[in-house]
Amino acid sequence: MVFYKQMGKIPKKRHIIFRKEDGSLYREQVMGTKGFSGIQSILYHHNPPTKLSKVSLLGKFNIEFEEPNALCHRHFLTSQFEKGGDAINGRKYVLGNNDLLIGVAIFDESMDYFYRNGDGDELLFVHYGTGKIETMFGTLTYGPGDYIVIPIGTIYRVIPNLDAGESKFLIVETNSWITTPKRYRNEHGQFLEHSPFCERDIRGPEVLETHIESGEYEVRTKSRGYMHSHIYNHHPFDVVGWDGYLYPWAFNIRDFEPITGRIHQPPPVHQTFEGHNFVICSFVPRLYDYHPEAIPAPYYHSNVDSDEVLYYVEGNFMSRKGISEGSITLHPSGIPHGPHPGTIEASIGKKETLELAVMIDTFQPLRVVKSAQCIEDVNYKYSWNKD
Repeated sequence: MVFYKQMGKIPKKRHIIFRKEDGSLYREQVMGTKGFSGIQSILYHHNPPTKLSKVSLLGKFNIEFEEPNALCHRHFLTSQFEKGGDAINGRKYVLGNNDLLIGVAIFDESMDYFYRNGDGDELLFVHYGTGKIETMFGTLTYGPGDYIVIPIGTIYRVIPNLDAGESKFLIVETNSWITTPKRYRNEHGQFLEHSPFCERDIRGPEVLETHIESGEYEVRTKSRGYMHSHIYNHHPFDVVGWDGYLYPWAFNIRDFEPITGRIHQPPPVHQTFEGHNFVICSFVPRLYDYHPEAIPAPYYHSNVDSDEVLYYVEGNFMSRKGISEGSITLHPSGIPHGPHPGTIEASIGKKETLELAVMIDTFQPLRVVKSAQCIEDVNYKYSWNKD
């Protein structure tokens, strides 16, 4: 994260005595990235975060990809996935490579355990539903359109508001980090004036609730290709205070201010996040190009070094036919793609678009998860032949 935040009680200086009312010490934890040279936060616990009562191996985190297939465009209807479970065990994966996994969760249960990803950051995009995400840094509420960035190693659990119905997340699990585009930040990390969003649009944890209960609390940890179980005899959210630059945060896609021009702007103007070997973009309602002879529809293009994934949230995506809310399309590198027949002509003279979509470009080829084949529109690759 690019700016400092403080919550709860902390001592005057780092690494000094900080006592509880009974005279015993709070336990200081430095949580940072890139050794001790990246961004970090310091948390103060009632109990040592290393104090475990039981450790066990739950099993292999095994994603089975399909065998090599003919190179073509793919379309997956995620609304057809089985619903249920919670925000972790309800995840259904669609695409992945060595850098990230892309999937969805359509869930209607609260987590009765805690979770942390020990391999990399996670991005949760809320398609619909409301609720809260409780973390060791405090609680974030969520609603439709929220992007939620969960830093590596953060213990959290998701509690949906079931009175409002089920929740659906688009999920990006990384093996690295997620941050904002460098070109929108100055050398001090502050957003520049031409950035399509700024610090005012970002929400950190809203409230820090310190739990001092004893009992049996399970934290499931994903790491090194396996799922692990760590049992604590104290609540993992026993943090009395913290400060720093590393913490979960949220940004709503509707706060992204689109960059427009006289002629069609390329996809990088929509970039919202970046990570190792991937970027994430936001397509939001915007005015079309205003050159008198502009063609608003995107031109045919070849991603010669990246795969392009689009998750369709709502609205009428003007360059595509046969797409529904929750569709995921994969346009792989090596072959051109572009608007469907008739959409170029239909776009001429239009003033605006009301589409909402998330795009993920990866700079290493993606593979299709075998279990996603059951929701595939197998005729999508031939849809450019239809008028």
